[in-house]
Amino acid sequence: MKKYRVIVSGGGTGGHIFPAVAIANAIKEKFNTTEFLFVGAEGKMEMEKVPAAGYKIEGLWISGLQRKLTLDNLLLPFKIISSFLKARNIIKTFNPDIVIGTGGYASWAIMKAANSAGIPTLIQEQNSFPGKSNLDLATKAEKICVAYDGMDKFFPKEKIMLTGNPVRQDIQNLNGKRDRGLENFKLEANKKTVLVIGGSLGARTINESIESLLPEINKNNIQLIWQTGKAYYEKALNAAKPYHENVKVFDFIKTMDLAYACADIVISRAGAISISEICLTHKPSILIPSPNVAEDHQTKNAMALVNHQAAIMVKDAEAKNELGKSLFDLINNIENQNKLTINLNKLAFPNAAETIAGIAISIMNR
Repeated sequence: MKKYRVIVSGGGTGGHIFPAVAIANAIKEKFNTTEFLFVGAEGKMEMEKVPAAGYKIEGLWISGLQRKLTLDNLLLPFKIISSFLKARNIIKTFNPDIVIGTGGYASWAIMKAANSAGIPTLIQEQNSFPGKSNLDLATKAEKICVAYDGMDKFFPKEKIMLTGNPVRQDIQNLNGKRDRGLENFKLEANKKTVLVIGGSLGARTINESIESLLPEINKNNIQLIWQTGKAYYEKALNAAKPYHENVKVFDFIKTMDLAYACADIVISRAGAISISEICLTHKPSILIPSPNVAEDHQTKNAMALVNHQAAIMVKDAEAKNELGKSLFDLINNIENQNKLTINLNKLAFPNAAETIAGIAISIMNR
């Protein structure tokens, strides 16, 4: 049996890391002798999350352009040169059969180095509007795996494969997990439950909006599973103390499958992986796109669902005034919840990681 050698790169946020790990797991499932190396950015969360998933990782000295004048911006040219030279050395030393990029600054550097060395590359683009890095890398990629229709506006049509986004394996099937979820989060079966997730790093607007709604949420006997991110965790914990029976606060939720399983409504940012998880779990959702991302791609992600009547969107600037109304309208409207659930089911891509793994293996076999 051929022993494949695969480099996978994606990082900066969970939205890039989780798909990268899911694809590696799917290749390993098919060929367990495959040797993997992950490449990330020094100091970013992938340097912790990837080893926790059981994979080796190398870090590059790389970061993005900041919106204001900072030392990091002045160092950026040196970081790009340094990261590219190290990436080229990694390619030469590891000698991969393929390099798979799921986004992030390190992904661009290692994919560029692979292209220079004639190593085939595969892009996994999570968003409905691609970033500049993947647009640049697309011309030399073998295949580009996407999650949305109409991506030929950005990429060569002959390279595009509509696969959906890989999500964590435990979220693929929630059957029979609701009771475990209620027990895990110490919730009651006869109350409505709302899951609030602002992404792996949290979301200030969502957190502040939820904090202001706590008295009304408690008054309506609604239960809350609230992932705040580390920065807001202590503040949220203190705010939730009077309502501790109904409001459960976490900086990061490790058992997301159990959280989804017992949720009736989800309030979330509109990152690509969050969108894919919501589609797969068929949970009626209120999406609040982050305004602080390149090309405003979270709004475009959210609108891809809204246009199919599969989610409700509240603008970030309007969340403090509008989120409460949207939440209580939805939680009291079973008919609308059912409509969203049915339409989400039509947009789901089960087994995306396995599909992408199959494409990667077919490229390596040429």
